[in-house]
Amino acid sequence: MLNAEDVTFGGSGLERAAHHREDPAKLDALRTSGKAIVLWRGKPLFDFETKEIMRLDPTHAVLSEAVSEPIFIGIEEDGTAIFAHDISPWKDPMIDDAALANFFDPSQNRYPGFPETQVFTELRGIMAKLTPRDAELAATARGIFEWHRIHGFCAKCGEKSAPEMAGWQRDCPSCGAHHFPRTDPVVIVLATKGNSVLMGRSPGWPDGMFSLLAGFMEPGETMEAAARREVFEESGIRLGKVRYLSSQPWPFPASLMIGCAAEAENTEITIDPKEIEDARWFTREEVFAATHGENPALKPARKGSIAHFLIHNWLSDTLD
Repeated sequence: MLNAEDVTFGGSGLERAAHHREDPAKLDALRTSGKAIVLWRGKPLFDFETKEIMRLDPTHAVLSEAVSEPIFIGIEEDGTAIFAHDISPWKDPMIDDAALANFFDPSQNRYPGFPETQVFTELRGIMAKLTPRDAELAATARGIFEWHRIHGFCAKCGEKSAPEMAGWQRDCPSCGAHHFPRTDPVVIVLATKGNSVLMGRSPGWPDGMFSLLAGFMEPGETMEAAARREVFEESGIRLGKVRYLSSQPWPFPASLMIGCAAEAENTEITIDPKEIEDARWFTREEVFAATHGENPALKPARKGSIAHFLIHNWLSDTLD
């Protein structure tokens, strides 16, 4: 797929400069002259006026809210180093913490003293507005901070581990084990039959929302085998040849979405209600109308998701 990396979070060519991660003196120098991006409970600090992820000076007062060392993200083309800071311990007095447990948190959280346009906001809500560079920075920072949040103990002996290598590793002081950020591969399948595409929905989704079928790969499984298994398990549709299209890092919390296409060998749908709530064939015309808000029975996939990207390219005949 010629435009495979145009997908949101598809990368911007950021120099991650991994060789600096084990050099504390170099990191200190980079941090002093670099810029900071800030996240609060997974939500990046974003300026709705400039439509940019905020880059702050390393001495900015808000960074004092962080209780852990920043993560070295990489170096931009002008030589500016970017470090990510997590200020999740800060309490926003204007929001009920229960709202943050929702699948999508619509609240916008303003740190005292910041302009009205500069807020911590849900990454899913702004991902389609971001430049490729800002998308890569935000996705990387969110994914790494989430990994630290839920992997604080050694998986080998159970001892509390500690961040190392500028945040890209956790080491166990007891058994000496090293732990690294994880990525869970997920296949997402553009399954077609003639002029129609197969889509399904999970329980609890908004009325009319459908997306491409997807599922986690299993150990010992190829991408192609996972695509065939997941689609058959969820819908009863068997796939023929499966081909790779594009991939997308998906930091919710730590997946790599592997987009592929396949032609279905049958059309009769038999869903597994434990997996999905519904699955249907939608014609190209029905999906096209939905993308323009002209099909009340079908809501398009969220802009910025790989499902939206693959469907858009299918409609545009630009998969190859």
